[in-house]
Amino acid sequence: MSDANFIHDQQYLTVGEGEAAREIAYIARSQSGQASGPTLVWLSGYRSDMSGSKAIELDRFAAENGLACLRLDYSGHGLSGGKFTDGTISRWLEEALAVILHTAPDRILVVGSSMGGWIALRLAQELAKRQDGPKLEGMVLIAPAPDFTTDLIEPNLTKKEKASLADRGYFEERSAYSPEPNIYTRALMEDGRDNSVLKGIIETGCPVHILQGMKDPDVPYQHAMKLVEHLPADDVVLTFVRDGDHRLSRPQDIERILAAVKGLIR
Repeated sequence: MSDANFIHDQQYLTVGEGEAAREIAYIARSQSGQASGPTLVWLSGYRSDMSGSKAIELDRFAAENGLACLRLDYSGHGLSGGKFTDGTISRWLEEALAVILHTAPDRILVVGSSMGGWIALRLAQELAKRQDGPKLEGMVLIAPAPDFTTDLIEPNLTKKEKASLADRGYFEERSAYSPEPNIYTRALMEDGRDNSVLKGIIETGCPVHILQGMKDPDVPYQHAMKLVEHLPADDVVLTFVRDGDHRLSRPQDIERILAAVKGLIR
């Protein structure tokens, strides 16, 4: 297959009103041929976007199997409008939910990477409250980082970072993946507490497959084990990749991810 098959025009959806309005970019691949399966929904991680290698490979897999696929950029990411520093879990969740409801698939299988795993779990909770959303048929979580603000960032804050949060409303840290530093705002941290999922039972109502690298410097593999304890009602598979890092984007990692997706398509 040539890459020409994977070139799409992004579309835009306005989410929020007044000063909170932002243009959210998304790419929706239609189902083709006789294939019948859920729409694959890609949810990126913090500062990642829908043009990353795992997102592109998921779209390629959808194309080769005639499946619909939906990718979006959160506000402040990729092709979407809005300021990154205005971003919170609530805001990015609102955007993901708005794009899904706007494109109106009947059934979805969500693939969430890192922070996208947290948003996927919150999405499941929000969809469960609604009558008008799609049926959630499965979830593949790649190095999921639910509650990363309270569980992984706050306990490790330095005095200087705490002071910066208090005085400036944010702090910066060097990124291993970009020349630009990561920026964590006070709003993101406070909103993270409101969106905490690791405080009780999470009911997704669908099978879940978690893939986690054991050499992940950002999300320790113990965090994935903690998540499993909060999913007692679901059919959960946890795959550890012994030499895997946080990104899990090597060819062999992508193969594992796509195999997990394939395994959940009914």
